[in-house]
Amino acid sequence: MSTDPWGRVDDDGTVYVRTAEGERAVGSWQAGEPEEALAYFRRKYDELAGQVQLLEQRLKGTDLAPAQAEASIVKLREAVADAHAVGDLDALVARLGTLSELVAQRREEVKAARDVARAEARGIKERIVAEAERIADETTHWKSGGERLRQLVEEWKAAERIDRVTEAALWKRLSAARTAFAKRRKAYFAGLDEQREGVRATKERIVDEAEALSGSTDWGQTASIYRELMQQWKSAGRASREAEDELWARFKTAQDQFFQARSAVFAERDASLAANAEVKEELLAEAEKILPVSDARTARGALRSLLERWEAAGPVPREQRDRLEGGLRKVDDAVRKAEETEWKRSNPEARARAQSTVDQLRHSIGQLEAKLAKAQAAGRAKDIKEAEEAIAARRSWLEEAERTLAEFS
Repeated sequence: MSTDPWGRVDDDGTVYVRTAEGERAVGSWQAGEPEEALAYFRRKYDELAGQVQLLEQRLKGTDLAPAQAEASIVKLREAVADAHAVGDLDALVARLGTLSELVAQRREEVKAARDVARAEARGIKERIVAEAERIADETTHWKSGGERLRQLVEEWKAAERIDRVTEAALWKRLSAARTAFAKRRKAYFAGLDEQREGVRATKERIVDEAEALSGSTDWGQTASIYRELMQQWKSAGRASREAEDELWARFKTAQDQFFQARSAVFAERDASLAANAEVKEELLAEAEKILPVSDARTARGALRSLLERWEAAGPVPREQRDRLEGGLRKVDDAVRKAEETEWKRSNPEARARAQSTVDQLRHSIGQLEAKLAKAQAAGRAKDIKEAEEAIAARRSWLEEAERTLAEFS
């Protein structure tokens, strides 16, 4: 009988392995020496030990999933329990027990990490839903709002999954927000289309009126109406781009037709009025010789004669009208001012009032000088000061009054 620390071969060739629970037959050997039998069954043990070692390395050196690792441990436990091998099977069982503890620890770590990830994912998805609901309630930038909602859906898909109930509830809110945004956008553009249709009708009326006036020869009144129509066009708002472009082309064509015709008529008229402008240039030069006015009556007579010739000369081109009329008006204003000055000088009532003012001030000064003399004789300093101040004031007034009176001389 051959023996080994972990097994033996009986005389009848039966091979036994020793375990903590006692001996267990693992096979029979009839073909050779007992040592050969033990060597064979030791190799079987080494194979099992190698599998256990490999699992240890995978579990400690990789991120082997706990469920897969536990399945491997169960399989090896069964293999060890039924092993036809000789060796320290109890040690293998113990090593597998250690691995089970490690797997349990890793399972807890994975669960904790998963819980953290789910909590973070829940926070991310709650943020996504909150932003989507805010967009649905508030955003009026429809293009960017729709694009952002699509981005939020992609962010949702990229986030970790959470518990089924919460996931479903949040997804329902996200879907509702997207639907609400789509409905609000649709309602806005429907209202916008209705508004643009109203603008189109208004501008069609404006264009019809502009086209009806395009052949008018009432230049002043029609030009004013076109300006009013332009203001109405600007305040009406915008129709659809296609309608806006078509209506504006019609409006501009009508307007251009009128103003081009008016410009042609005015250009022809201005050419015929050039001779009148030459006459008025000469008359203006003659009128300016009246200045400065030395005799208002003579100046007025000369200007009156000149004005008769001015009116007889007729109209002038528009670009010269303001300058010529302004120059003549300047001469007329100077003559009128000279006439007013002359009238003031010759007005007897005004002269009498000026003389009366001078007489009153002279009389008042005489009284104050008498009062001052009495105060000086009596040595009353206060009365002296008051009298002197009053006399000084009235003498100043008298100088002004005498200058006014001199103008009537």
